[in-house]
Amino acid sequence: MTPATPPSLAAVRHGLADGVPPGHADEDGARRLWWAALAVLQDDLLASGCRQGVWLASPLPALHEPALLEHLHGWIWTPPGWGQLQPELPAADRDPAGTPSPLTLVPLHPDDGTDPLLMLISPQLQVALALEGPPSGRRLVVRFEPTVLATALQHLGQRLQHDNPAAAAALRQHLDRLGPLASHPATGEGFWPRLAERLALAAPALTLVSAPDPDDSNPQLQLLEALAHEVRTPLATIRTLVRSLQRRRDLPPQVQERLDLIDAECSEQIDRFGLIFQAAERRREPEGHLQLARTDLGSLLLQLIPAWERLLARRQLTLAVQRPEPLPQVLSEPALLEKMLTGLLDRFSRSLRRGTRVQVDLQVAGERLKLRFGSGDSTAADASLPPPREPVGPVLSWDPTTGSLQLSPGATRDLFARLGGLYTERAGRTLTLYLPVAGNVDGCEESAAARETPDREC
Repeated sequence: MTPATPPSLAAVRHGLADGVPPGHADEDGARRLWWAALAVLQDDLLASGCRQGVWLASPLPALHEPALLEHLHGWIWTPPGWGQLQPELPAADRDPAGTPSPLTLVPLHPDDGTDPLLMLISPQLQVALALEGPPSGRRLVVRFEPTVLATALQHLGQRLQHDNPAAAAALRQHLDRLGPLASHPATGEGFWPRLAERLALAAPALTLVSAPDPDDSNPQLQLLEALAHEVRTPLATIRTLVRSLQRRRDLPPQVQERLDLIDAECSEQIDRFGLIFQAAERRREPEGHLQLARTDLGSLLLQLIPAWERLLARRQLTLAVQRPEPLPQVLSEPALLEKMLTGLLDRFSRSLRRGTRVQVDLQVAGERLKLRFGSGDSTAADASLPPPREPVGPVLSWDPTTGSLQLSPGATRDLFARLGGLYTERAGRTLTLYLPVAGNVDGCEESAAARETPDREC
């Protein structure tokens, strides 16, 4: 029987911390441990191909990777302001727009506290995380033991039953579908070394100031990877919260419009810093390559064009696309290609004057498909070329006309080479990409034709 007074979330955190050595971290240090632990766990879940599971969190969403939120169902205890939201139970079907499954929001109680708590149950991983302890003795609590997890899950279930019986019933249904779960000792043993590695990457390195060898860029690349991750993580959390708000039916149109803008901006910056991360990783591990597959570029463009039009509209620009029919399939990696194409459009359009039309032209050129971004503004074509971008480290450049950091041309070429393509750029004029046509190629190996030098542009 459910107790009249369910356990507080603070009591659940204290229970998880039972038997854990006292902490000695301050608040900043504890938060860094928390974010690093979330990153390690989500990396593990993504690598294992997690397709189902549940998570319970407080006081804000802890998970932030869209590929996980799409498949995992979440229950979140939130502050009073968020508690006014009407809970929505997870839907069986994915939103056509690709947004994560709905989150069920439950109000916090005064005695719950605001320290973060996460419990995640999936076939691949079962774990509980919490921050706990006094201001001068903060500690990260991570528990993998089945008995500890069972007790914590029981208490959270009791609490959810008290706060929202329908949500508690939905949680039980999802847990029943998962079936018997088993925790593997190797999971906990491997977690802490990976956490230490994550923290080491995020820590500033003195060698950045006094490195004797200017060609040794690994410390800079490691720091750049860490910074890109640190930027994407809070942005993804903000986007998750915004999308939970967008599901309300009583929002005024102006509020909904602002939320849409926040969502779009967060998504663009998450993808932008994701590309920076991949470019840094490519420089540090140049031997790595992707397995390419047939990609329906026509279908991909149909998905991208509405988002491109919204991006350009915010800059008072328009879009025109010319493409052959039918558009042949290409060899590439669809997920990375999607981000790269949007990144190119963002980069090309940043310095254009208002009212300019961005032209995207596609045409078959032998064994390749040529995709070119150009400007329909004839006055821009006659204007003097913009000042050259200044290099900033191994993979970034600074555009003095917009004040923005962007991938350097060399880093962009490297990423497109990973996609089996070739990239050329005429500063201030055009950006051109050549992708290998799939043709009659079987399997998903990289096409050697993609490595050849493209025909010279007129």
